[in-house]
Amino acid sequence: MPCRFRHAALVGKYHARGIRPVLEDVAHLLARAGLDVSLELETAQNTGMTDYPALSVQDIGKQCDVAVVLGGDGTMLAIARELAPFDIPLIGINQGRLGFITDIQHKEMTTALPQILSGQYEEEKRAMLAGAVLRPNRDGGVDTIYEGFAINEVVVSRGATASMVELRAEVDGQFVANYRADGLIVASPTGSTAYSLSAGGPIIHPGLGGWVVVPIASHTLSNRPIVVPDSGTITIEIVAAKDASMNFDMQSLASLLPGDRVTVRRSAHRVRFLHPKGWNYYATLRRKLRWNEGVS
Repeated sequence: MPCRFRHAALVGKYHARGIRPVLEDVAHLLARAGLDVSLELETAQNTGMTDYPALSVQDIGKQCDVAVVLGGDGTMLAIARELAPFDIPLIGINQGRLGFITDIQHKEMTTALPQILSGQYEEEKRAMLAGAVLRPNRDGGVDTIYEGFAINEVVVSRGATASMVELRAEVDGQFVANYRADGLIVASPTGSTAYSLSAGGPIIHPGLGGWVVVPIASHTLSNRPIVVPDSGTITIEIVAAKDASMNFDMQSLASLLPGDRVTVRRSAHRVRFLHPKGWNYYATLRRKLRWNEGVS
């Protein structure tokens, strides 16, 4: 079957033991399918693979029309944030544990990957979070001290100290609640099966246009998770905290100050995933969350 793509970027969890032979297998498979193959720069540098050109993320965005990611969900999240502005579809081969978004198992890749490359796939587009930290300045204005993207969640939480933080949440300028808690999670539908789920949040289908706001160990037991539209802006103000931090997926910013405001809105960019033909979200939930165990 003819290949639908021209140039593939190969991204790997390069610090994982034994990853190089698997990367080489995937690279050979891509080349046999008729694609030009390039390695993401850090993957090439950390594995010592020199048989293929090494490209920066910016060059991948300019030259490649598909990216194959070998690793776990963390590896996928990291590269997906960077490639989303280039609208490059991503194929995930799972080398991690859960694999919610890297859904092709290693033993299946020799059949699943050629099928996807030939156009037999299910395409899915998922929303991203765009966040910023705003800090009042001495002139009475506001400085933006940090901006970033997240696919799973934005988290405002206490730092290394045992003290809770006090936070005020608004949606489009409308007051929602004050929270005295270990923190507050704003999760996308994709992130609803990550940290948010472990903190008691609901699972949200990725086709829905909403965010879930989940308190972490709230002092007030009636502070419950709430799902809000993704069309507006969520603002979280640091009211009081001895030590507070913020996390965009795996990107951290420490030392938030009282008066700082974290804003979260829908990004203009979306992430594109290519799944094997027949893939569906509910089957993923059943398999990864083991819903079928104990059921005849």
